[in-house]
Amino acid sequence: MKRCSWVKESNPLYIAYHDEEWGKPLHKEQDLFELLCMETYQAGLSWETVLNKRQAFREAFYHYDVDKVAMMTDEELDKLLDNPAIIRHRLKLYATRSNAQAFLAIQKEYGSFDCYIWSFVNGKTEIHDVADYRQVPAKTELSETVSRALKKAGFKFVGPVAVQSFLQAAGLVNDHENDCEFK
Repeated sequence: MKRCSWVKESNPLYIAYHDEEWGKPLHKEQDLFELLCMETYQAGLSWETVLNKRQAFREAFYHYDVDKVAMMTDEELDKLLDNPAIIRHRLKLYATRSNAQAFLAIQKEYGSFDCYIWSFVNGKTEIHDVADYRQVPAKTELSETVSRALKKAGFKFVGPVAVQSFLQAAGLVNDHENDCEFK
């Protein structure tokens, strides 16, 4: 089976993530919130590290129930700093709560985060010609635009590189390599 060449074939989580999730149009609110959080955790780290800690993050953050995460106390967040199963970065953990609050505000204003985020691509996946993943830019004009909008809405750790990864993962842009069977 031909996959994108960035997939680490030695890690079953990586293979499953690529084959079952990455680049598939995502519309469920809770899934969009989880993916956005995961991309914020990645800043400065490898995606493999985040994937390996994904289940622990789900447990720590109420399976990304946005209402519950938005209500987390400082004490709850501080307690997570002692959890070796997750990435223990204080600002990223606190950003999860801030991002949940911003996510709820977007839902209230636009009806759903899904409607909001997909409006940046007019509701349709942008399909890119990718011969080699190393040709794909780390950020684009689209990711810079979305990043600015998310920051203005109160989101944290949503720079254009993290947002580009989110857009790819959530299927707003399709950056699978041309010969990938999952394109």
